[in-house]
Amino acid sequence: MNYRAGVKMTIETEFVTDSGERLKVATGVVVTNEEQNVSEKQIVPQSKQNVSTFQKVLRFVWDTFGKEREERIFVQKIDRYLFLFGLLSDWVKYLDQTNISNAYISGMQEDMKMYSQQRNLLTTFFNIGYLVGAVPSQILMNRVRPSLLIPTAEICWSVLVMLLAACKTTQQMYGLRFLIGLCESPLWPGMMTVIGSWYTPDELGKRVSLFGIASSVASMFSGYIQAGVYSSMNGRYGIPGWKWLFIIDGIISIPCSVLGYYCIPDFPSTTRARWLKPADKEYAIKRMAAVGRKPPRKLTVKRFLNLFKSWRPYAFLGPYCIGSFGDSTGYFNLWLKSNPKYSVQQVNIIPTGGYAIAVVGAYLWPTFADITGVRWPWFLVSNFWYILGNIILAVWNVPDNVKMFANMIQFLGASTQNIFNSIGQEAFQDDTEARSISIALGNTMCYTFSAWLPLVLFPTTEAPHYKYGYKFSVGFYVLQDISLFLFLYLTRREARRKGKVRNEFGLFVDQSEAVVKDESLDSIDAEK
Repeated sequence: MNYRAGVKMTIETEFVTDSGERLKVATGVVVTNEEQNVSEKQIVPQSKQNVSTFQKVLRFVWDTFGKEREERIFVQKIDRYLFLFGLLSDWVKYLDQTNISNAYISGMQEDMKMYSQQRNLLTTFFNIGYLVGAVPSQILMNRVRPSLLIPTAEICWSVLVMLLAACKTTQQMYGLRFLIGLCESPLWPGMMTVIGSWYTPDELGKRVSLFGIASSVASMFSGYIQAGVYSSMNGRYGIPGWKWLFIIDGIISIPCSVLGYYCIPDFPSTTRARWLKPADKEYAIKRMAAVGRKPPRKLTVKRFLNLFKSWRPYAFLGPYCIGSFGDSTGYFNLWLKSNPKYSVQQVNIIPTGGYAIAVVGAYLWPTFADITGVRWPWFLVSNFWYILGNIILAVWNVPDNVKMFANMIQFLGASTQNIFNSIGQEAFQDDTEARSISIALGNTMCYTFSAWLPLVLFPTTEAPHYKYGYKFSVGFYVLQDISLFLFLYLTRREARRKGKVRNEFGLFVDQSEAVVKDESLDSIDAEK
């Protein structure tokens, strides 16, 4: 097909919604310098939208301030329901997941006689349950709506968390921790994939990161809750304070989980969300088509096997997983507990300062990545703080205030994996199922190593000074940086081989889907 100067051609793609409705939306526009009078609203990068200088400044605070009215109202609606529920659900997940650590240092160790590797084994059994369910849950999500699967799983694990308070033996706790891990497995990859299906590149990074960093806020609240429970409810009705933590967490979690049935909109092409009008649904499809993000498709056995014949899931694992192998922030409270000058309440509260630092890092680095349109440098900036902190702790023979700094400064790197999540979402935007399965596979790998590696690198009997732990952590984070460059190289090589080009958003798409606006073009020859 030959496009001449002065002619505008709109390339349309037909989508079939879950209800069977057929929608045609513009997925590409080719415009020469002589014809740019577009009658219908086009989806363009935020940097090219017609907004005031003041709005452009405000978008550094939050991107919706810098958008034109139609898109601003739409994105705010998605934020109110999907994004805020995502934050809440991840907060609940990690509140339930990390309370083991707080309970351990607040009386559970003594009451349950955990003087060997039982603490690490509680984590190990959780990880085993999680890795058993991670990939199958994403295959199931291709058949069951996320708005049904995710909230149901959340309710189940909330009940199981409350049952931890009734355990009489560590063996019973091991079994429950396995089931909790199994029920939690759909949330992270499922919500990450759903979020990645509604936001454009100048919106995605900060939301993915803040969704992920809700875990730090949960850890912070867990510390405050445990400190409050220990001082005010310890022994009430004959129940130790650490057991009250599990009970209270469950009471908080169940109502939050129920909201998911209403707030999760599934995907733009399949949504039945009551809070979205028909025009909103069509606009959502149009936005994702404009950036080149494909809707979900049926996951057949052939497609599943072909995914593992490609480089994608394997290259994804490096930058996604390797850093987690060396995560040492979870051992901060053990160093505090070993120092007699800190009380039980202080041991619970002091690490919350680190989680507050993590929130700052989770906002700053991804925001800069969204605004600049280049993510990988901010991945390196975020990861630097992990490397610095672990180098200091590997040396160890430094004053206590330097150790405190080394433990705290690592939290600035908490958004590293989430920045890569955005990179992966955009690199695999042509395949929704590849995105969800790669994230699930990455989580499986993380939890597989977490099931045994802490027992080797950070054995409880060596706390707080570990012979190998911090040294290996430094090596893992450096290797994670190297693996990022391998992923970027393979992504660009695949794009060249398939003849893809970058669209206005800087993402690789097929030539037929690219939006081209170039004053030097006299003609464009393309085959469709």
